[in-house]
Amino acid sequence: MLMRRLFVGLAGALLLAGTAQAQTCTPAVPAANLLEAGKWQMSINPTLPPQQFVDRSGELQGLNVELARAAAAKMCLEPVFLRMDFPPMVPGLRANRFDTINTGLFWTEERSKLFYMVPHAQQAISVYTLPTSTLTIGKFDDLAGRVVGIESATYQERKSREVNAEMVARGLKPIDFRTFSTASETVAALRAGQLEAAINIDETANDLVQKKVAKIHLSGMFGTDITFAFRDRVMAEAFAQALTALKADGTYDRLFEKFGMTRLTGASFAIRGPGPGGS
Repeated sequence: MLMRRLFVGLAGALLLAGTAQAQTCTPAVPAANLLEAGKWQMSINPTLPPQQFVDRSGELQGLNVELARAAAAKMCLEPVFLRMDFPPMVPGLRANRFDTINTGLFWTEERSKLFYMVPHAQQAISVYTLPTSTLTIGKFDDLAGRVVGIESATYQERKSREVNAEMVARGLKPIDFRTFSTASETVAALRAGQLEAAINIDETANDLVQKKVAKIHLSGMFGTDITFAFRDRVMAEAFAQALTALKADGTYDRLFEKFGMTRLTGASFAIRGPGPGGS
């Protein structure tokens, strides 16, 4: 009986301590600025290692996952990851289905007028083939007339099509783009002989090389900021402040070292662009 009382007393003390600790952690974002009070709901497509992917246990991993969890802890919010393909994310955020797009969304001036975008890293584009390919690709122009795979509705597709239009204007043959939803689908098409080459972000291409399924011919092209995109300014500002705190305590740099991605060099973070309704 005595042991039981001691156990109950200890359990009660721990519960009170946990409650007291929880009460000292005040969410940095008011309930009115979130879809659900105390929760940070973000879309993510876990198909782009090392940014975001699913491990063999089915768990989410990657830089954007760990960075979001660390920022959520700073903001005293519960991170909620909503797995989905990329194409519905932009209309989904505009329709207020979640708070944030967390998938390394490339910054563009057009997008910066649709959302509150906070850059957190740098990214560029690679051109790759199967390791056994005999193609010689020394510059982007060498893709003229080739069948090339690319993920749909991405920065790399948009930028590649812009450059392709410039190539055609110079008299080169157009690239025959074939679009796919994920990097793995693109690789599968390469292996099936449906493509001659493919385009993706540097980090994903490097991961494919490490897995011995790709050979990179060009990299570091058309580099730009990648971002977390928000529907609400208060939430975006709170995230920027959390990133700044993670930079100051070393967490930001440690995560970028861990996943081998290109960090931003500044000591602080902020919304880039005017946001919805801006000019």
